[in-house]
Amino acid sequence: MDVYEAVTSRRAVREFRDRPVPREVLERVLSAAAWTPSASNIQPWRAYVVTGAPLARLKRLACRRVASGDAWDEPEYEQYPPALKSPYRERRSAFGEQRYGALGIPREDVEARQRAAAGNWDCFGAPAALFCYIDRDLGPAQWSDVGMYLQTVMLLLRAEGLHSCAQMAWAKYRRSVAEVLAPPDELLLFCGMSIGYEDDATCAARVGRAPLKETVTFVGG
Repeated sequence: MDVYEAVTSRRAVREFRDRPVPREVLERVLSAAAWTPSASNIQPWRAYVVTGAPLARLKRLACRRVASGDAWDEPEYEQYPPALKSPYRERRSAFGEQRYGALGIPREDVEARQRAAAGNWDCFGAPAALFCYIDRDLGPAQWSDVGMYLQTVMLLLRAEGLHSCAQMAWAKYRRSVAEVLAPPDELLLFCGMSIGYEDDATCAARVGRAPLKETVTFVGG
């Protein structure tokens, strides 16, 4: 797959088939992703790939917490500023309108939106998941490196005919994730990522992007 096609066809898929993802494919993707650039080559990411019985157990733990109304775990990082300013506030709002509008859920139906969001804890039916950690002693530049790593993983998955959905939502149930993965105490969970083959029977609207002039300034020739 051409790199341009991988970039433009990548999107957050929220309906997966239960078809298993071969271990050798995941190993090939993550071996190549190791070449992601990082400042001074410190490679700050630590990924856990979960499938089979351990993933099923994690899904049960998380879904049980949702069903019982268990509170989210206390945050270890701020996912969004408390007062998101323009134009970011409008872009986030537009995403919500498109996401839930495609599901036929109006803005005022909070309960229906919560039910849709609960799909996170089943990894949207995906048979594989990646959980990305970073050492809690590292700083913003290293978080940027982790972002590049995750993007590289997602593009390589597209090259293999797979889709993904990066999910900061998993940080809200990080204790349940830790119960299954037992990561060292110095690691902080940044996000999860559902991985699998898209369920072609679903029709998912693609969220648009800001025009180039809003995000890019050309200087000179």
